[in-house]
Amino acid sequence: MRILVVVDMQNDFIDGALGTGEALAIVPEVRKKIAGFEGKVIFTRDTHDEGYMDTQEGRNLPVPHCIKDTHGWQIRDELEELRDTEPLDKPSFGSLELPERIEALSDGEEIKEIVLIGLCTDICVISNAMIIKAAFPEVPVTVDSRCCAGVTPESHENALKAMSACQIRVI
Repeated sequence: MRILVVVDMQNDFIDGALGTGEALAIVPEVRKKIAGFEGKVIFTRDTHDEGYMDTQEGRNLPVPHCIKDTHGWQIRDELEELRDTEPLDKPSFGSLELPERIEALSDGEEIKEIVLIGLCTDICVISNAMIIKAAFPEVPVTVDSRCCAGVTPESHENALKAMSACQIRVI
């Protein structure tokens, strides 16, 4: 079995509070990847509340985003329609619950590969890729760079190099 993890493809990261042209540009590729993926798909959703600015993340990134139940928090419509499992809401960059969700989704079947796509390469994608690699050290973990975008093109490339150094396959 193969599992695809779609990281934080939410309006605020695409064309909202923290959106970029690069993030907007990957949406069609992400849609194709999800629609054509042979395996199970998990979406993550960055989730904050009204107290975001009082958190460590809020003090370091003082841009309110992905506030629960707002438009910016929602998964992009053209991707949401492809979703068939409940998203994993995560209050921080990486989710320690994600390996458990992957294990439950596999339903005891051997996991042959875990693929990650989404936003932002240099923050949440790399964080979750490292958690997955630690939880499943013998399962090949792949990041499809055509379906990822970073805060900047440079930080995207740096994150891809870092993941590659940690034996995460980058395509």
